[in-house]
Amino acid sequence: MPELTDEELVSAYLERGDQQAFSALIHRHKERIFGFLVGMVRDREVANDLFQDTLFRAIQAMHERRGSYVRQNRWLAWVMRIARNAALDHLRSRKKWTDVERPDNEDPGASFWDRLPDEAPDAGSLLNRTDLWKEVEEAIDQLPPEQREVVLMRHQSELTFREIAELTDVSINTALGRMRYALINLRKILDPEWFDDVQTDSLPGAPRPSSRASASGS
Repeated sequence: MPELTDEELVSAYLERGDQQAFSALIHRHKERIFGFLVGMVRDREVANDLFQDTLFRAIQAMHERRGSYVRQNRWLAWVMRIARNAALDHLRSRKKWTDVERPDNEDPGASFWDRLPDEAPDAGSLLNRTDLWKEVEEAIDQLPPEQREVVLMRHQSELTFREIAELTDVSINTALGRMRYALINLRKILDPEWFDDVQTDSLPGAPRPSSRASASGS
């Protein structure tokens, strides 16, 4: 039996009160939503509270609007907007977020994570894969909020740049530019030797090591 789409699960929940359908929907996307929240607030307990708040808001909105918000394969993007708003409310209350917008026309290049080596480098000289990912996550935490947000939406939640642009209320070029600056900053933070196979310098729009291109864009 083919797996039901998000829209079919939403319809089953709203039209028949099928709680299992809603549970299946959440189970399918929990890792993406929760992972985004953890990356944004950097506190698993707070992220769990925000995740529960996101579900509560989503259930309310789904019943109030019925199917008006649902488009093909867009339920996750819709819920991610709710999760983002919950995270921003939390960060703003602690003065950890600013709404600075800086449009940018740069391309971000290919996904940084798609190009990470599948296997660990030489154990004698480099970190193993688990430690490598830990270093990457710690580096993401050091990014400016607007860059970190785009990285998490793209990598953790697997949203398209069009969806990211819509969720963050910026142009696609701005979303792309933020990803590009994030890649530049990650390479500055991380040891380039760990990524001999990544070839981030060859990505479209990425500067060569000798470049003095600024990475301060948001």
